[in-house]
Amino acid sequence: MRYILTLPIYIVILIVLLSGCTGDNMVINEPNHEDTGIPNEHAPVPDEPSVDTTVPPEQQEVTTPTPVVPEQPKEEIPEPNKPAENDKTLDNGESVQVIAEPEAITVLVNKQFSLPMNYKPAELVYPNINFIFSEMIDKRKLRKVAAEAVEMMFAGAAEDQITLLGVSAYRSNATQKALFERYVKRDGEAEARTFSAVPGHSEHETGLAIDVTGGDGKCAAVDCFGDTKEAAWLAEHAAEYGFIIRYPEGKQDITGYKYEPWHLRYVGTTLSLEIAEKGLTLEEYYNAVPVSQ
Repeated sequence: MRYILTLPIYIVILIVLLSGCTGDNMVINEPNHEDTGIPNEHAPVPDEPSVDTTVPPEQQEVTTPTPVVPEQPKEEIPEPNKPAENDKTLDNGESVQVIAEPEAITVLVNKQFSLPMNYKPAELVYPNINFIFSEMIDKRKLRKVAAEAVEMMFAGAAEDQITLLGVSAYRSNATQKALFERYVKRDGEAEARTFSAVPGHSEHETGLAIDVTGGDGKCAAVDCFGDTKEAAWLAEHAAEYGFIIRYPEGKQDITGYKYEPWHLRYVGTTLSLEIAEKGLTLEEYYNAVPVSQ
């Protein structure tokens, strides 16, 4: 009876001994993770902070914070024309350059530089100003940036007791063609070229030019406008709103056109103020002289 009761004790002892040997073998055979660098997810977490052990040390990236430099405001700097790859030849055999970036507000359009064929500016709108006519037609339109500027200019003139009216703003290529041909028929081509542009070469086609006159409308786009108080006000203040007198007096040999105190061209205040201060034409500013006749 004692033998039967004590037999299980020996079995238990034997199992314990065998289990202890197996545990020692597991400890002995466990790889040394410090030597190999292979992570051990069962290793105890040390008290001190450690690096990310999920990535081998040689593959870990050390990032250095990049200092933040405040962005400086960019001043609007005019750029000269970029001619397109293909130039064009006029009917009289004259070769001219086609502008690659006609949408630039500082673009130079004249007898040497042509807008692309059938170019139409984007964002043409009706400025909130009075014209010498009441119809809502294309020649009331300007590009939005020029329309906003002309509204402010007319308002500024009104504050000085000067009334201005619009005469003609945007023209399509087809409209300019019909107008030029009418002048040629009336005055001959040589004379027409002194005050009217061949299609593709008119600033009115950019949507950035407008002809203006005084409140009575008597000298609309004719020489007598130059002697009016409205013309004097424009000569003094137009640049403050981003406009220049595009064809100033005494500069016909440079611009290729007669004096037109009523013809205003929007170029932005950065350029308009500099041109006004220095008494330059757009051709002189870009050193694009002399022009073709």
